[in-house]
Amino acid sequence: MIPGVRLVVLGRQGAGKGTQCVRLSRHYIVPHISTGDMLRAAVKERTALGQQADSIMTAGGLVPDEVMIGIVADRLSHPDASTRGFLLDGFPRTVAQAESMEQIVVERPIDLVVDLDVPRELVLQRLSARRVCRDCGTIYTASGRERQPWICDVCSGDVIQRDDDTEEAINRRLDGYETQTRPLVDYYCERGLLVRVDGVGTPDEVLLRLVTEIETHRRGGGVPG
Repeated sequence: MIPGVRLVVLGRQGAGKGTQCVRLSRHYIVPHISTGDMLRAAVKERTALGQQADSIMTAGGLVPDEVMIGIVADRLSHPDASTRGFLLDGFPRTVAQAESMEQIVVERPIDLVVDLDVPRELVLQRLSARRVCRDCGTIYTASGRERQPWICDVCSGDVIQRDDDTEEAINRRLDGYETQTRPLVDYYCERGLLVRVDGVGTPDEVLLRLVTEIETHRRGGGVPG
């Protein structure tokens, strides 16, 4: 068995974090923990924090840092994460969250922070082409040659473009990333924990780059400046 790792994965929306986290979690045999997964699990299990988050989201609000930090702390205390390690996807998003997380993992700190680097123009193109089945959620990529109406191959539901996948909405999200999360890149870089990995290429090519960088660090090669 390959020893586990304790990673934070950063990157713009549409950079392929979800795809690569799933692959890395299988490679290192650790759980892939995303913000969405943690929120859904906490709500489903009806924990005190989950109920608090559920009421906030139902009212259309943003889950505050203290609630998210509590949910993360609870999830990382589960045996699979506390003994084997984890891949954190979507948290922390801000320097304040990162500072709080340092207290959560103080006994077994983060090994490495990976910034999956994909140019803004490319993620805008990827997300603008994304389509989703209204009924089952299957994701497709538009080529412009699809028959209309576009019917899902899985459940025969309507395939649509979500309101938050229009170019205007995507640009707003990307602007928010630059404002909130880019300072986080600097934060981890200053602590010698950050490595940037080119996220352009096939999933296999990107995975190989990721594993190579992670293993270089684990062998004591350090993090490039």
